[in-house]
Amino acid sequence: MLSQLSELIWADWIWFPEGHGWADLKDHDGQVFPKPRDLWATIPIALCFLVIRQIFERTVAIPLASLLGVSDKQCVRAPHNPVLESYFCSTSKHPTQSSIESLSKQAGCSVRQVQRWFRRRRNQDRPSKLKKFREASWRFTFYLLAFFAGLATLIDKPWFYDMKQMWDGFPKMPLLPSQYWYYMIELGFYVSLLFSVASDVKRKDFKEQIVHHVATIVLISFSWVVNYIRGGTLIMLVHDASDYLMESAKMFNYAGWRRTCNLIFIVFAAVFIVTRLVILPFWIIYTTWVYPLTLYPPFFGFYFFNGLMLVLQALHIFWAGLILRMVVKFLPGNV
Repeated sequence: MLSQLSELIWADWIWFPEGHGWADLKDHDGQVFPKPRDLWATIPIALCFLVIRQIFERTVAIPLASLLGVSDKQCVRAPHNPVLESYFCSTSKHPTQSSIESLSKQAGCSVRQVQRWFRRRRNQDRPSKLKKFREASWRFTFYLLAFFAGLATLIDKPWFYDMKQMWDGFPKMPLLPSQYWYYMIELGFYVSLLFSVASDVKRKDFKEQIVHHVATIVLISFSWVVNYIRGGTLIMLVHDASDYLMESAKMFNYAGWRRTCNLIFIVFAAVFIVTRLVILPFWIIYTTWVYPLTLYPPFFGFYFFNGLMLVLQALHIFWAGLILRMVVKFLPGNV
């Protein structure tokens, strides 16, 4: 039963165009092709990233934060109160007015004291600027190195200049060592972000970030398994092109360098819009969604891959709206 189900799930007609299949991805004549089992390498790579991150934050990020003047205001801690602490942890961090009045009677405090206690208790849980700076500096370093590594991987490839060539010879396209390491390192990093999500700073778009990380991991993994690697490397490069600018803007923001932060953020916004709202949909998605239909009849793998691409594109549009609203605030007369 399980073997029949496995054969159905991995049937050639589901994941490949007519006339092609998994047999095309078998190594031969010294040519190596991607295999699903290769993806297991991303787990130890992700764990290595977690270790390297801890070393980096202690030896690089903290001294850099001190050099840039990152400092935190002294947080006034809420006094110990079992009644209010129990409500804070189990019910709500933002009690209603009626709840505050009820808690004031239970705790033997005035309404104003209860309000002050909850405000201070919420401030205790907020991550410090130093923690935010350490996280941003780590991501900045990775995204910067990943962007230039990806650029070095693709700069001499014909499909970097003519994206239609990503389909030349599909799926019988041998795997290059540079593509292998680019994929494994990028995927390992995104897996490490999922591992550390519980301890990382939770932002307003936390849910969207989780959806983005999961969709990215599934997209990269799927493109590896069915040898959409040429398209996959282009997608990763486009994403890395703006991420390091965003993280550097955060670093200067935490350091209090407002003008530098605003300038970098405006550059980031321009790069983000060009890469994710122009290049990605009109060049890359066009080449993965429209152009293949001139070569092959549609198949499930085609819809699955492009469905994930549309999920990412929807998130990009959502973030672009937030980014543009922030840019407007930096314009003369709005600062």
